[in-house]
Amino acid sequence: MKREGFCLSWGKHALELGRKSLIMGVLNITPDSFSDGGHYFSREQAIKQALDLVADGADIIDIGGESTRPYAEKVSLQQEMERVIPVIEELSRIVNIPISIDTYKAKVAESAVKAGASIINDISALKFDPEMASVVKEAGVPVILMHMKGTPGNMQDNPVYNDLMGEIISFFNEAVDYAVKKGIRKEMIILDPGIGFGKNFNHNLMIIRDFRKLADLGLPLLLGSSRKAFIGKILDKTPEERDTGTMATVVAGILNGAHIVRVHNVRMAKETVKIVDAILAGKAIPA
Repeated sequence: MKREGFCLSWGKHALELGRKSLIMGVLNITPDSFSDGGHYFSREQAIKQALDLVADGADIIDIGGESTRPYAEKVSLQQEMERVIPVIEELSRIVNIPISIDTYKAKVAESAVKAGASIINDISALKFDPEMASVVKEAGVPVILMHMKGTPGNMQDNPVYNDLMGEIISFFNEAVDYAVKKGIRKEMIILDPGIGFGKNFNHNLMIIRDFRKLADLGLPLLLGSSRKAFIGKILDKTPEERDTGTMATVVAGILNGAHIVRVHNVRMAKETVKIVDAILAGKAIPA
């Protein structure tokens, strides 16, 4: 099944979406993220890991300084800035691929863009900080709008849906309308249904199964299923042991229309997406 194609072009960057799947490598500069918290907490460790992700084939590096796992403690603006800005400043001088800042705080996003970030990834879809939309507009960079039911502090307290995909699609229609009214160009918006954010294990599986329904929104789609708890539940594996299960979700997501996959293990994902992209095209795709 063919995916709709998109081309995002801004500043010195351009992303062609659809001909092949793009890989977003995760870099958490936090002590408490569910999968790799504390592994890359120093600037030196973070830079080394980012360069490893690039060498392994990442098309985008997504940097976050506050864990948004369920029930995670909030981080102050100053703490978050101290974690991510020096890394972005240094990394932006030595890599050519886009750097994404994973934050819902407008001041962090604004500072990150000034430091060299070129994508804003907001788990709140511009809802948590009233200044975020204007930051995105002024920056002129792509923005990832994610669906979440509730907040990281309460999102896993028995999430209930009457019509899971219908409610997610309705949420995105409203979020995109809001962004456009705030002056953000529609062609710069990417949508993420928020696997694990206000969903139970079955919800996550249903979203991946029915991912193609999101294509009707007419925007690029991102799947962030890497090492999530539902994979651990099925396989009885710790987060670090969930990469094989993650790749199964990557394949299912791409076959159902995902343009970007957000993963921890970029090397494994690179091989996985090459195969599934070749299957979609019916021929081998050049690197």
